[in-house]
Amino acid sequence: MSAADDGANRSLGQLVATATTELSALVHDEIALAKAELREDARRLGIGGGAVAAAGALALFSLPVLSFAAAYGIHNLGLGLAWSFLITGGAFLLIAAVLVLLAVAKFKKIKKPEKSIASARETAAVLGTVKPHPRSPADTSRTDASVTRSSV
Repeated sequence: MSAADDGANRSLGQLVATATTELSALVHDEIALAKAELREDARRLGIGGGAVAAAGALALFSLPVLSFAAAYGIHNLGLGLAWSFLITGGAFLLIAAVLVLLAVAKFKKIKKPEKSIASARETAAVLGTVKPHPRSPADTSRTDASVTRSSV
């Protein structure tokens, strides 16, 4: 918009259309920003969830078979059977703890969509201060006969 064309020469319909278009573009940009921020957090959530699932699968499905194999292998080296099973169980718990720590580290990196929240608050503050344009007293007494109103 040039300095000479400050909106005084535009009709009310053109002004409303421009405002609607700009507000729609602003809302679309806000949504795109929120999606971009949440996409990264969703990826981190997926990695953390996968690590927790892997730790659970390791603990539930492979623990009995591998425990017996490892314990009897250690027992064949000359250590008592009870000590062999204790060492094996401790090793699997250590592996599960490492996977849980990995998951916690990934979960802690998840943040709120700060930019989207700040931008939405800024937009709400700007729109909250907007006041309707006052009508002149001459406009309020005038009725337009060409406007028909529905009774429905």
